[in-house]
Amino acid sequence: MVKANIDTDTVNQDEIRHFAKDSSHWWDESGPFKPLHRLNPVRMSYIRSQICAHFKIEDKGFRPFETLSVLDIGCGGGLASESMARMGAKVSGIDADDNAIQVAREHAKMSDLDINYQCVAAETIAEKFDVVLALEIIEHVDQPEIFVQTCLDRCKDGGIVIFSTLNRTPASFALGIVAAEYVLRWVPQGTHQWKKFVKPSELSKMIRNAQGKPLDLHGLRYDIKKNVFELSPNTDINYFMTAEVS
Repeated sequence: MVKANIDTDTVNQDEIRHFAKDSSHWWDESGPFKPLHRLNPVRMSYIRSQICAHFKIEDKGFRPFETLSVLDIGCGGGLASESMARMGAKVSGIDADDNAIQVAREHAKMSDLDINYQCVAAETIAEKFDVVLALEIIEHVDQPEIFVQTCLDRCKDGGIVIFSTLNRTPASFALGIVAAEYVLRWVPQGTHQWKKFVKPSELSKMIRNAQGKPLDLHGLRYDIKKNVFELSPNTDINYFMTAEVS
């Protein structure tokens, strides 16, 4: 397979190189992607509830999304893509890191999951999807306004786009960078750049400028006593935002 062009206005090659060196460890729950494994259960719970509410799908059973198509932008090794596939969705996962895509393909094959993984930039995708996921990715791209427009352009009319990212606040600097990278060492140093974090007000404006409509905003917090991530009304550090395309 010929690898598609990933040199676009939004793909930051330095960010890709930073993540590529750890790509082989995507499915190591104690490795450099440990925080994503920890937050994935609550992340998928939020995504499932938003999709069910928007498309008026009864939230029960193991495979409620068999009629839906999903694009997972910046899929990495496939944590969210596999979760969506297990819920019945027809999933395409894309990432500019070819190493991550190879890991994702191998793991999906071992898991007997049919997921269309491609090493391409979102701008090159012509197909439109019912649901577009952009999880923990906008803080790593160049020109986030163009990236948001690209996400919404890949979504069908009446569909939804779900973002998750880090707020740009003193709290996110203290916990998202200082604590996570230097004290707890949850992620490799240099994983995040605080100045690239996006405030909810900024993301909402980008969505509206792209002719979308913000529908929901929820924070995400880490409960140190329970050692779990959970939804919260506080958006000072991590947050989700769901937007409708019309």
